[in-house]
Amino acid sequence: MRAAFLGLLTISLLAAPAAAQDWVPSKYGADDTIGAVNEITPEVILNAAKLIKVGKRYGLGMVTARETPAAGSRMFELTVFSEGADGLGEPLGTNKFGYFDDWMLTYMGVGSQIDGLGHAAIDNVFYNGNTSKDFYHRQGLTKFGVDQIPPIVTRGVVLDMLGYMKAQGSKAVITKGGVEMLAAGTALNRAEIEGAAARQGIAFQQGDVILLHTGYMAMAELDPAAAKAGWPGIGVEGAIYLAGFSPVAIGGDTIGTEAQPSEKEGEFVPVHQELIVKRGIYILENMVTEELVADEAWEFLFVLGPARFKGAVQAVINPVAIR
Repeated sequence: MRAAFLGLLTISLLAAPAAAQDWVPSKYGADDTIGAVNEITPEVILNAAKLIKVGKRYGLGMVTARETPAAGSRMFELTVFSEGADGLGEPLGTNKFGYFDDWMLTYMGVGSQIDGLGHAAIDNVFYNGNTSKDFYHRQGLTKFGVDQIPPIVTRGVVLDMLGYMKAQGSKAVITKGGVEMLAAGTALNRAEIEGAAARQGIAFQQGDVILLHTGYMAMAELDPAAAKAGWPGIGVEGAIYLAGFSPVAIGGDTIGTEAQPSEKEGEFVPVHQELIVKRGIYILENMVTEELVADEAWEFLFVLGPARFKGAVQAVINPVAIR
């Protein structure tokens, strides 16, 4: 009886969230709540500022609308109104002031977005060993909210994964509506990432924001149902490889940044776990990278001040690249 009990106890301990021992506590300290933003030092910012040579800016956020494809049941609704009636209401005051206002009902995970550290878990273990009881509240997270993310000002790089795969003659390159892109489910791992970086002469640095261009954003307009069903993106091996360079965030031009469907049948967004949960590295989704690639703007100053919605898990964003 005692032996059987000890055997069950051993199995229970092995299966429990304590399996997080190899990534808890965070390398930034047991009480850390901002993750890889810690990689941004004054030196990182000053070096990134030196990348501005042309004075051209790029908006990396897509236009978000009712028709924007989004994961799962996520949706976006916007209503514009004035006082008392549809259209422009009665002017106010002796100066006859008129106005419109608006009201929005949306999931924060529609369109271009940042996934905060309270977004993903491994069996109810979140970043730095926290569980939901440590920070979850229906009216807003008590820590890990996007309002607590410091401004992200650092070096950004974009990898033209589509261009690299095309140069390699990869069958993953498809054409839809006359637009070339990588096929849904294409996983980009170390070999592909190293190849693209070498082709562009890019060396990764501490504190980088690394963006992957697949060309797949065009699918949102060409075939919204297909865009929502699956997409190319970084694979688990590729994510772990890039994490070794201590980036702040990794992003892509697709709904989920990581490959969907997942590489292993039955798994669900494992890259989110590897980056957010284990390492505190943020994920940026639906990043507009086409113009950067067209200009061969491989590195640039990246600037993002996330919207400060208290306790929010994610936020719709429009980062800016300047070169």
